[in-house]
Amino acid sequence: MSGTRWLDQHEQEHWRAYLRGSRLLERALVEDLAPMNVQLTEYELLSMLSESPGQRTRMSRLADDIIQSRSRVTHTAARLEKRGWVERCRSSDDGRGVEISLTDAGRAAIADLAAVHVESVRRHLVDALTPEQFAALGDAMAALRDQMAPQHHEIGLDD
Repeated sequence: MSGTRWLDQHEQEHWRAYLRGSRLLERALVEDLAPMNVQLTEYELLSMLSESPGQRTRMSRLADDIIQSRSRVTHTAARLEKRGWVERCRSSDDGRGVEISLTDAGRAAIADLAAVHVESVRRHLVDALTPEQFAALGDAMAALRDQMAPQHHEIGLDD
């Protein structure tokens, strides 16, 4: 292990701050959605689906977009389907894949949930940073995304 590039003190401090800060942020976002009986993963699926063309997309594409396994997305979709917020059906493109679409009840739910979630993101992240820090965070996360998953550019953010 003589070739190991250990973190220096400042790198270690930044790394630990990132770990702790990201975990605390996720906990806060989860807790703010909890009174609505919605998990953060459920909200993320609904949100991404609401932004998809026709509010419909392939399950495999959705799994890639939200960086979750197809199995986990299937389980999340099943919970949301029981609530009447989404529907699953055969792909309109080729009939082989499975698509998921937002229902009218899902559209109503995401409207209510989005207000809670956006306020939570604003309170716990956006307002806690200066505009320059928030922009730097976005740039840093985009650099990580581009290195680790270059095919995953969110529509509209990189155009």
